[in-house]
Amino acid sequence: MHILVAFDKLKDSLTAPEACTITAEALRARHADWTFDICPLTDGGEGFGDILTHAAGGTLETHRVTGPLGAPLEARIGFVSLAAIAPAARALLALPEQPSGDCIAVVEMAAASGLALVPTARRDPWRTTSFGTGELMQLAAQRGVAAILLGVGGSATHDLGLGALNALGFEFPTTDQRSISPPIPAGWSAISRVEGGISPGFPPIRIACDVTNPLVGPRGAAATYGPQKGLQPEDLARLDGESGRLARLLCARCGQPESVMETAGAGAAGGIAFGLMAAAGARLLSGFDLVSAWLDVDARLARADLVITGEGRFDASSFNGKGPGAIAARAIALGKPTHVFAGSVGHGLSSSSDEKKNLTLHAISPPHLELADALRAAPANLAAAVRAAF
Repeated sequence: MHILVAFDKLKDSLTAPEACTITAEALRARHADWTFDICPLTDGGEGFGDILTHAAGGTLETHRVTGPLGAPLEARIGFVSLAAIAPAARALLALPEQPSGDCIAVVEMAAASGLALVPTARRDPWRTTSFGTGELMQLAAQRGVAAILLGVGGSATHDLGLGALNALGFEFPTTDQRSISPPIPAGWSAISRVEGGISPGFPPIRIACDVTNPLVGPRGAAATYGPQKGLQPEDLARLDGESGRLARLLCARCGQPESVMETAGAGAAGGIAFGLMAAAGARLLSGFDLVSAWLDVDARLARADLVITGEGRFDASSFNGKGPGAIAARAIALGKPTHVFAGSVGHGLSSSSDEKKNLTLHAISPPHLELADALRAAPANLAAAVRAAF
């Protein structure tokens, strides 16, 4: 029996590689004759850089950059040879026929500007910055890479990527000629214009992104993602309005139409997708399609006799482009028995089986267990649930 084990992270408790390892070890103890294909998944957030870099045999470099609250921290950049990237993934990257370098940099926004880096009590999108993400991109560019692949999940920011652009050469002066750096939203009201720009010859930027939100409005970045970053309801209209004003200033500086704000995905990661599209011509890619091609998921599914996947919470929305849901859907289409292990299973999906043939769902946390206790016990609960299922 050949088993594909492909977990995404269980947020705040287990990384994707940890969940895969725990599952495989629990099964090996009971089924010594089974073989395992370990395939950690990523949605562009925590783990994006490490997972893709390791999968392609690349190298990781640690650098000291600015964290989301302004304090220094260490974050990693992955460097991957173009020759090591699966052909399907290279096609999705759509790089120039004659790239300027022989490797690409894999940058994870969550490593420098992630929500997990901010204590719950200090989460406030008015005061967080993407400056450190820009520093990582600048360091990558200095290496002469062919492109920068940026994963933007799990951000703490709503600064339209202006912090990152500040690190890349943009300036944000006020009417009295002061320059605000980093340009966090708390200081936006003083900004009168945008100056400066990115150095010529900067590598192409590709953004792995699966959200479709525009920058502003009822489906925009502030309305949709602001609350989880600490935005208070009474501040939504002000932040959304200021976002539109700063976005128009950036578009004017870069000679871009204001319609860039309406592009599907412009609101990703507090608007950094918009900022990098407007200022650097960045292109958005389907995150799961890219990760799937990069990890050669279809071939690995074809070889599997059984598929095991999971994440922190599995519900109906998991089938709308999320990694574990997409893995499960593809496995079911191939007729592969598929098991999903999650901290919790959403309403409308059975805790033991779904109407979809060959799909079995397992909620690993005991009923009525407090969330904090469930997060701490996730490693033991996952192992126990896997042993019980097989």
